[in-house]
Amino acid sequence: MAGTINKVILIGHLGDEVKMHYFEGGNAIGRFPLATNETYTNRQTGEKVTTTEWHNIVVRNKLAEICEKYLSKGDKVYLEGRIKTRQWEGEDGAKRYTTEIHVADMTFLTTKKELNAPLPQMEAKPTEPSNKGVTKQENEEDDLPF
Repeated sequence: MAGTINKVILIGHLGDEVKMHYFEGGNAIGRFPLATNETYTNRQTGEKVTTTEWHNIVVRNKLAEICEKYLSKGDKVYLEGRIKTRQWEGEDGAKRYTTEIHVADMTFLTTKKELNAPLPQMEAKPTEPSNKGVTKQENEEDDLPF
């Protein structure tokens, strides 16, 4: 392999509301904690054990605004991004570190607002079929239900 990869895929639940920060020029950044769970059975006791891992999630600009509008604590999301570690100096002079997931793509799996609101109506726009190089038989519609 010639290069390296920094890719993270997570499915989890928001641990808090999305906290937004807006910058001059219209840019925005949103942050929220995401919880992922792992459940296993303790072999000695037979008891089910669940452990939770917390992830610091960062979304930017339009995606951040969409998250702020539609997501709330407890919602389940699928996200893809990359790991980034930041370092800064605290007020006491000590170095501080945090590891974040910078999101590139996200899908809302379940949201409370979605469950309580009616689904929006989507208008389908007809598209012009391109007949270039297509025979009459290929252009006819199938009787298949899918």
